[in-house]
Amino acid sequence: MSKTILITGATSGFGKAIAEKFASEGWNCIITGRRKERLETLAKSLAEKNKVKILPLVFDVRNKTAVFEQLTNLPTEWQYIDVLVNNAGLALGRDNFDQANLDDWETMIDTNIKGLLYVSKAIVPYFTKNKKGHIINIGSTAAKDVYPMGNVYCATKHAVDSISQSQRIELLPHHIKVTAIHPGAAETEFSEVRFKGDKVKSTAVYTGYDALQANDIADVTYYCATLPPHVCINDLVITCTAQANSFFTHKN
Repeated sequence: MSKTILITGATSGFGKAIAEKFASEGWNCIITGRRKERLETLAKSLAEKNKVKILPLVFDVRNKTAVFEQLTNLPTEWQYIDVLVNNAGLALGRDNFDQANLDDWETMIDTNIKGLLYVSKAIVPYFTKNKKGHIINIGSTAAKDVYPMGNVYCATKHAVDSISQSQRIELLPHHIKVTAIHPGAAETEFSEVRFKGDKVKSTAVYTGYDALQANDIADVTYYCATLPPHVCINDLVITCTAQANSFFTHKN
């Protein structure tokens, strides 16, 4: 019997790589994202290349109504979900606290925290009904350290860490695994989004060292998801060799 994974934020970066990895291993995928054209293109590619079933769902995790309308009414054949990957998230701006943009703060809070909560809340009933499941929350090394001009982004990732710990405790009776994966610097669209399309600034972030790639995180996610039923990796921090934590990076 094929397994099924649900991945939020699947149109780029970690989410796209995770979908590609699991589909290549024969998993059926529910992929979600805001960008309809990208999502449908990915769905078609995954299905044709890997001969698996793909269900694309277009919504923004910040929209509580849309999340619950879509995810609590899944077709019967899609209701047996083995793994949920809460990947949708972003950083906006790199400013000191007194200069930061309030809209940026609200977008990060609504996406990184509230979006993760909405999706988890919608999916957990399927897990409890099936008496098993695995939530994998994509955090950040920013969940472990606070760095200058990271303020609210760091706060949202600290929240993801705390939520993961709470889920692990409170969902334990339902045999639900909870894993938090905290990547360091990874060369994806992350910095381009953070710097609002400024390619000079976003490229500079990854200059002088070999950053993580999206495929690295996809491989780690797959490993965590395919361990024996009695084994759960609770918390995992992963960086490139040149990075010690969220602040210290050695550049050549």
